[in-house]
Amino acid sequence: MLKKIWNTLTTVLVTLVVILAILLAGVRVAGLQVYTVLSGSMEPTYHTGSLIYVKKIATEDITEGTPITFMLSEDTIATHRVVGVVPDENDPSVVRFRTKGDANEAEDGSLVHYKNVIGTPVFTIPKLGYVANYIQKPPGMYVAISAGAFLMLLMFIPDLFASDDKDKEKKLSESSSEACEESGDDPK
Repeated sequence: MLKKIWNTLTTVLVTLVVILAILLAGVRVAGLQVYTVLSGSMEPTYHTGSLIYVKKIATEDITEGTPITFMLSEDTIATHRVVGVVPDENDPSVVRFRTKGDANEAEDGSLVHYKNVIGTPVFTIPKLGYVANYIQKPPGMYVAISAGAFLMLLMFIPDLFASDDKDKEKKLSESSSEACEESGDDPK
């Protein structure tokens, strides 16, 4: 009974870890990029602490009202809504976007060049961004690695004890066979 509970518990834990890994990294196979919402500028559409899943979008498909994820600077990525499409005066093939956070009063101070657009959010998972953000940097990374190692250990503990129990049973069986042989009794 205890072994059955143990197996169920480890199966549930492994399943949760696999689902978390798919949600955080596996979606890249489907062409999605994952970002954590760190500010409330897009509330209530994207809550602080949410994970947003972003897919590429063609420049010509971006219109007013489209939320876009873009590079604000070399190390800053933002998601805001397009409030205007501004073609370049000299080259109409170059487009820039005027953006604004849903919760912000004013539009963003600068235009977003079309080459800085990463994509558009396709769905979000509330609160999971806190977990993702935590495990991407120490000490959270160390906690995640330790938890993974501990989970692997949990999976193998029943097998270790089971083999010890089988060895004990085998030795017990052999010793009782030997004892019966010495006494002349048939061990069967």
